[in-house]
Amino acid sequence: MNGAGTAGDPDHEAGAPGPAPRPRRIRLLVMIAMVVFVADLVSKTVVVAALSHRAPVRLLGGLLTLRELRNSGAAFSIGTSVTVVFTLIALGVIVAILRTARRLRSIPWAVSLGLLLGGAAGNLGDRLFRSPGFLRGNVVDWIELPHWPVFNVADSCIVCGGVLAVLLAARGVSIDGTRHTAAPRPGGPGGGTATRAGEGPAGEPGPREDPPGPRSAALDGTRSVPDRPATPGDGSP
Repeated sequence: MNGAGTAGDPDHEAGAPGPAPRPRRIRLLVMIAMVVFVADLVSKTVVVAALSHRAPVRLLGGLLTLRELRNSGAAFSIGTSVTVVFTLIALGVIVAILRTARRLRSIPWAVSLGLLLGGAAGNLGDRLFRSPGFLRGNVVDWIELPHWPVFNVADSCIVCGGVLAVLLAARGVSIDGTRHTAAPRPGGPGGGTATRAGEGPAGEPGPREDPPGPRSAALDGTRSVPDRPATPGDGSP
C-alpha cells in the first residue's frame, strides 16, 4: 500500500512522512565509503612521505605515536603470512556489501555498511598496488596506542562499522528498515509463564481438579445433590 511506513524506521513515526527512497540510502552509503577511502588514502600518502625511514613521532606524552609500518596481514597486523588470503577476503566483503545494498532501507545500516566498504576498499588498494606486488601488497599502518597494535584509518572504520552492525542486529533492526521484536511471553503483564492444565510453575504438578459431574463440592465441605424431577407416587405434593 502506498504511503505505508516500515516498522522500526524513525522516518515512519505517526504523522511523519513516508520512507525515503532506496537510492537516498545508497547515496549515503557511497558517500561515507568515499570519505573513508579518501581519508585513508591521503593519510597513508602523507605518512609515507613524512615518516619513511624516520624515527616515530610521539604525541600527547607518548599516548599517541605516529610511525610507518608495512603490514602484510589483516587489520591490526593479524595473519602476516597469508596476505593473498586476506586480499581475497576483502574482495568478497566488498562484493557482499554491494549485493546487500540492493535491500538497503535503513540509515543506520547505510552508515555501518559505508564504514565497512570504505575501510575494506582502503586496505584493498594497498594490497593491489603497493609493494611487493599485486594481491600481495603491504598495508601502511601508522597509528600506535599503548598496548595496541599499529593501525590506520581504514582499520578503525572497519571496527566502528562492525560494532554498529552488531548493535543494529542485536536491536532487531534489519537492513530493509524493519524491526523484529520478540513476541511477548504468555502469562499476563506480570511476566509470568503460562502453564498447562494440571501443571504448576517450573513444570511442578499442579492442583488436581475434579472431573465435571453431577455433584459439586461446597465451600463448607458438604456436597449438594441437584434436585430430581418429581415423579408420581413419591409423596411430592
